Amino acid sequence: MIGVSILGSTGSIGISTLDVLARYPDRYRVEALSANNSVEKLYQQCLKFCPTKAVMVNPDAAEQLHQKLAKIAPEIEVEAGSHKLEEIASSPKTHYVMAAIVGAAGLLPTLAAAQAGKRVLLANKESLVMSGQLFINAVERNSAELIPIDSEHNAIWQCIPQRSGSIEQKGICRILLTASGGPFRNKKPSELETVTPDEACAHPNWDMGRKISVDSASMMNKGLEVIEAHWLFGATAEQIEVVIHPESVIHSMVDYADGSVLAQLGNPDMRTPIANGLAWPDRMASGVMPLDLFKIGKLTFYPPDFKQFPCLDLAYTALKKGGTCSTILNAANEVAVQAFLDHQIPFTYIPRLIEWALGEITSTTAESVDTILTSDTLTRQKVEEQIYRWK
Repeated sequence: MIGVSILGSTGSIGISTLDVLARYPDRYRVEALSANNSVEKLYQQCLKFCPTKAVMVNPDAAEQLHQKLAKIAPEIEVEAGSHKLEEIASSPKTHYVMAAIVGAAGLLPTLAAAQAGKRVLLANKESLVMSGQLFINAVERNSAELIPIDSEHNAIWQCIPQRSGSIEQKGICRILLTASGGPFRNKKPSELETVTPDEACAHPNWDMGRKISVDSASMMNKGLEVIEAHWLFGATAEQIEVVIHPESVIHSMVDYADGSVLAQLGNPDMRTPIANGLAWPDRMASGVMPLDLFKIGKLTFYPPDFKQFPCLDLAYTALKKGGTCSTILNAANEVAVQAFLDHQIPFTYIPRLIEWALGEITSTTAESVDTILTSDTLTRQKVEEQIYRWK
């Protein structure tokens, strides 16, 4: 039996992962589940999947969960605190780790999984955005397996030969990252000033959490994916091109020197890349409906408008500058998005705050986790202060 631990099991990726695992009870065992403070959701998951451990970052939520499980499933050990996430990610009983915590909070437990030599199913792009080479070094040094689960990166991973060598040695010219364009792809820049959080979270194709949905609306999600693709595949910023593809049927493409372009297609359902990561190098059913090309009829592609989506341009800028610029970019974005969701700032202030942070906060060499976390903390503090000044 393969032991699987899920970091962020109550989010959309975690729920989809459990849906796939439930189809193969004789092959996979749910070792541990975790959440921040969603007590009822984690309680129901514990009743259904009976993990060895359940971790809640919020201590009060952990106590509530413990009380609910005490009489019904006392064998499930409930623990509290973010440090416990690192423990379940590196546990000897865990073979695969689904890293699905949103944001910078996922860095340390995901890194712990890599350091413990696990198969890391990476749905937390911020881990690579923030730690970059440090994370890749941990994977290689500890013989971990790193399989990207974001639909775009999983698509690219499927289209690239799984052998050593640079992308040039593999004959790759470009990585083509597809993007739906989000809910605001047809809006003019002047119309974005008054959009609401609910409008930003109404993604036309994907069912995601609110933070990721806002990132999709601003196209920062695609910007973070550009940085992630750089580290995953060894591509330069110039070798990574974003393509708006509203239908979300082609999840990404790889352009080869011989004129071939390989693409991975499928319905927009995260269970496909999750099943691919769990079963690799084999394939298994995920519960996703077959793709009906006749129903789709046509596929559309066009370049992104960087004036309409300045967050995407800022991500390219941070990648090219290097150092802790990507950490600054990510931290500023997380604070700005939360402020927007809390109705403290308009949507158009998100890129303004990120640009301000990249210009005002000094980037350093990302030489250690402590350096990265210090940059992350400083950026959050400075951006929160700037939001207060702008209000």
